[in-house]
Amino acid sequence: MSSHDAAPPAPPRRNPCCLCWCCCCSCSWNEERRRAWRASRESRLQPLPSCEVCATPMPTPTPTPEEVRSWAQSFDKLMHSPAGRSVFREFLRTEYSEENMLFWLACEELKAEANQHVVDEKARLIYEDYVSILSPKEVSLDSRVREGINKKMQEPSAHTFDDAQLQIYTLMHRDSYPRFLSSPAYRALLLQGASQSSSEA
Repeated sequence: MSSHDAAPPAPPRRNPCCLCWCCCCSCSWNEERRRAWRASRESRLQPLPSCEVCATPMPTPTPTPEEVRSWAQSFDKLMHSPAGRSVFREFLRTEYSEENMLFWLACEELKAEANQHVVDEKARLIYEDYVSILSPKEVSLDSRVREGINKKMQEPSAHTFDDAQLQIYTLMHRDSYPRFLSSPAYRALLLQGASQSSSEA
């Protein structure tokens, strides 16, 4: 019996065609990895109900008129406000770019993690969801940042995506934030705050 007729050996842990985390091929190892990461998300990495990265986040407290007005002062103030992030995320959803906020939030969550095993799992989930070219939620990153992530994914850390997070933050600040400030949703919040202030006067 030739070697071609022998029973196939057990599949290797890593397919030779996948030497990085670029997810650019459709080998069986990639398929198994994607299923494992999905299982991780549904089990031990299940986010808390109040987690902002959830597909349907819990309602946030109603912002005060002063808080709403402060969002126009700087993008940083908007992003440091839980209510601001929630409103901005809803706006991004109308522009079909909600993945930018979800990626940024996921990176914040990763940076707060101290357990290396959990860091490894979360880093791979973030890669699969927002960096992989196979993902429908892929964020827009330049080739330099993407190459850097591919190298860092060999030994993931809580700061693997720092450069990518900054690039997406800058993108939201430059492109989406000005449109948010002139959007009907934000103007309605300003009017609501003005009416509330008048009634309390």
